[in-house]
Amino acid sequence: MPLAAATVMAAPPPSFFSFSDTVVSYRFQGPAAEPGLYVIRPNGTANGGYAPREVPKNVVNLFHANSWAYGTNLIWLDILRSGSQDPAGDKRIFDKGVGATEVYLIYRGVLSPNKVFDTNAFAIPGLVKDIGLSFGADINTKDTTFDSEKRAGTFGLSFAFDVPAGFVNLKVQGYKEFSRNGFAGTKIQPGLQPGFDYSDFRSVEYKMTPEFELTYTIPLPFTGLPLSLAGFNTIILPKGRYGFTNDNDTQLEFVSQTNLVLDIGQLVDNAPNRVEAFVGFQYWHNKFGADPRRTINTEEKALIAGVSYHLK
Repeated sequence: MPLAAATVMAAPPPSFFSFSDTVVSYRFQGPAAEPGLYVIRPNGTANGGYAPREVPKNVVNLFHANSWAYGTNLIWLDILRSGSQDPAGDKRIFDKGVGATEVYLIYRGVLSPNKVFDTNAFAIPGLVKDIGLSFGADINTKDTTFDSEKRAGTFGLSFAFDVPAGFVNLKVQGYKEFSRNGFAGTKIQPGLQPGFDYSDFRSVEYKMTPEFELTYTIPLPFTGLPLSLAGFNTIILPKGRYGFTNDNDTQLEFVSQTNLVLDIGQLVDNAPNRVEAFVGFQYWHNKFGADPRRTINTEEKALIAGVSYHLK
């Protein structure tokens, strides 16, 4: 009895989360595209021709996901360091001779009415096991002359599909974005009008627009290896105008990333969900909503390779 009592007293209290996972990873990604970034190449004319400038990136990522009594939370933090092709800069110096650094934070939460009200009413049997309320935010900053400060919010519905293994989730949401255009009214702008107040064009507020997010992890047991496919697809419909004086219409934006993930821990030491390696591909059409007829370098086709470690 004293031993049992001591064991109970020493046991930790029940966790608030039914599931929790924290992952640190590194990946190389390239060639990335940055809208508006170009290089002049010979094309038979005196001035040469403009061509998209490709950028390699090294990325450190911190990922956390958890499940609690009434829903789920996800946090994704990327720290992206560009090659010198995408230079760091500020209002006075366009190119500081080193690559730019970007910090991009994503939060997504889902509140499940099924769990809140202890019911199965918010589901479609055999197709969708849970329909929840989704909400989230995107925040970024990047040390370039453009001086990006993205602030975006999302709110809508989340559909968790009934799949035999892994997960497939779809979010249908409203998307509202604010950003900054540090180029407006600077010497880099063509046709700059002396004395004209460009300050109204530096802080950009986009219109509310629909957004669709599909995320998935699908095990591949038929390979005989601890392999899985993991990725996401996001569509953002046109959200308003952009440019030096908001003179261009944004276009439908589509980004897709698919990774083939190998669980090295399970393969080598029968320790699953600890160390993983992955390779993949990212495709980004009309990056940031930029119109390829108005802005160069809006299509990204990047290879990905990296490793990840689960902190648990």
